[in-house]
Amino acid sequence: MTRKRITILGATGSIGQSTLKVLATRPDYQVFALTANENVELLLAQCQQFKPEFAVLGTEALAQDLTTKIQSLGLSTQVLSGTAALAQVARDPSVTHVMAAIVGGAGLAPSFAAAESGKIILLANKEALVMAGAIFMDAVARSNATLLPVDSEHNAIFQCLGQSSHVGKGVRRILLTGSGGPFLDTPLADIHRVTPDDACRHPNWDMGRKISVDSATMMNKGLELIEACWLFDVPPEKIEFVIHPQSIVHSMVEFVDGSVVAQLGQPDMRTPIAHVLAFPERCEAGVAALDFSKLTALEFRAPELSRFPALSLARTVASGPKSLAITFNAANEVAVEAFLAERLSFLNISEVIKAAVDVAATPELNSLGDVLTCDQEARALTRRILKAYD
Repeated sequence: MTRKRITILGATGSIGQSTLKVLATRPDYQVFALTANENVELLLAQCQQFKPEFAVLGTEALAQDLTTKIQSLGLSTQVLSGTAALAQVARDPSVTHVMAAIVGGAGLAPSFAAAESGKIILLANKEALVMAGAIFMDAVARSNATLLPVDSEHNAIFQCLGQSSHVGKGVRRILLTGSGGPFLDTPLADIHRVTPDDACRHPNWDMGRKISVDSATMMNKGLELIEACWLFDVPPEKIEFVIHPQSIVHSMVEFVDGSVVAQLGQPDMRTPIAHVLAFPERCEAGVAALDFSKLTALEFRAPELSRFPALSLARTVASGPKSLAITFNAANEVAVEAFLAERLSFLNISEVIKAAVDVAATPELNSLGDVLTCDQEARALTRRILKAYD
């Protein structure tokens, strides 16, 4: 048996941990590298179990700490640090698969390295395509890489299209579902009082804090709209948002003959992760089967755009200059960070994002460097806007 070799970018996050749970049952995979930003203890435990050749942390000081602990356990894992090391373990010639699961813009550069190197990319980092869609997809095409979507919604669309990214003339529209988050039915008059902990209590999914806030604002759906345009090569008007509070139907595709194909499953990321790890086959994910006798109701409704202004803004961004999507994402990351630090109210998150998008420059993007420069300028712009909220 020829073993596949995988690098997991973001191994200590929720997607990374779920990936390792599935890999624990897959002897056909060898873990080549695990990366984390600063969670030394969890990364150490993962190194003990999976014995990767490399581990990567965000700073040299953290890498030294992990090195000491790894040596004390007699492990042979080599510890690296910094952004260059992330790209190194993503493009290593012996690596066949890269799970791109670093949250936010920080995941773009190593994901791009995997794309340039012709890897099978298991894409959970939606920001890579939001920020650098044209450049990223061009790199995938030039290197003959394979791009498989891990986000539950995009993975569902991929499956509804017959395990394909091709949207033919027979497709009328893509229906992108979202739970609506924890404040779906909260009176609008009460939302100004919500706390970061309130926003992070997702009713269905167990996610990190940043992604949980994105779900509460439905900014995640806005980012997913832009990502879907690149993944499936469709205009934004071909994609519709649907609120589905139960998170059982992960997305749908409607065809011109009126047929609608939906992908259903438990709200557990191990399902799409197992799907892409086994692609084009199927494998056990360790996820409980759906008990249809207990699914008494599956609810669907249109989103209230006054409650979720990020959705309308996402459509504007998706139809505008490509660099606007960089500002859209960067402003969100800065605003969410301020909200989690209790420096910004929940309702002001979307307001700050719109303010940044409204005044952002729209330079041409010809390289990854152009994207990263635009990202830094957008973050600086958003921080200046935030000063008005201090």
